[in-house]
Amino acid sequence: MSRGPSQGEALATWALWGLIALCVIATYSRIDPSETYHVSREGIAGGLSRALTLVNFPFGLVAIALVLIAAAALPRSAWWAAAPAIGLCATIPWFNEQKNLDAHWGNAIPALGVVIAAVLTAAATRRAGQSLASRRPWDAARMIIVALVLVISLPWISAELGFHFPGDVFMGEEIIPEKDGTLIAAVHLGHHHGEDGALLLITALILSRVFVQTRGMRIAITSYLGLMLSYGAVNCIQDAWNEQFVKRGWTDARIPSAILPSASPIWIVIATLAALSAVVLLREDKRPSYSAP
Repeated sequence: MSRGPSQGEALATWALWGLIALCVIATYSRIDPSETYHVSREGIAGGLSRALTLVNFPFGLVAIALVLIAAAALPRSAWWAAAPAIGLCATIPWFNEQKNLDAHWGNAIPALGVVIAAVLTAAATRRAGQSLASRRPWDAARMIIVALVLVISLPWISAELGFHFPGDVFMGEEIIPEKDGTLIAAVHLGHHHGEDGALLLITALILSRVFVQTRGMRIAITSYLGLMLSYGAVNCIQDAWNEQFVKRGWTDARIPSAILPSASPIWIVIATLAALSAVVLLREDKRPSYSAP
């Protein structure tokens, strides 16, 4: 009898975001806050502070998916921990504000949900194993999309590491005026919400490789991953467009912010793409190559 999906993709996700958190700590510990975005703390305190807000958003969104995948491999009693973890992670909008990315005590609430998600992944790994899913039909498409996203993300990756991307292909350290007259670099150093979008998109593609045998859970997880994929894609494109096209002066047409849910056209786009993504991902499961460990 199968014990549910192996946690290989979940562990890969933890490793990916752990690496990003380490980069955030290192960069924000050594870069002056004025060169980054809406932070004020310096040194290691600044690095840890920004890492905590990263753990809240966007990683709290990822943690919800990790909880669902872990719960699919655990007994039903695990929902006594899984449900509170999801609820805690869902409080992100109340404790995180893009205009102030310094950590505060409220950030501990979503972070607690992330901690529970880690415990559940560990328990699911012990029960179901840590192997990756066997080859899936659309893995080649996944790799192509990831490669394209990484190319778009090159300026953000270098900014995450604390330097502007060299050359003239991408906008970077060019100084431009903001609406209030403030002069800033076209691509500030540190973490970007476009990178968040890219990482959410890549994470959704990684976790979508997991085949859950229970139909209800498979639909729930795939639907959530479809939303994560579409939300990530729109935010990635929005930030890249505004930084690399609008700030060059090539166009005045800005893509509106899509970070927070709202009754707006951009969120109609996200919802539509989410539904399409979920349908596409579920179609792959009609030819599952998953084998229970």
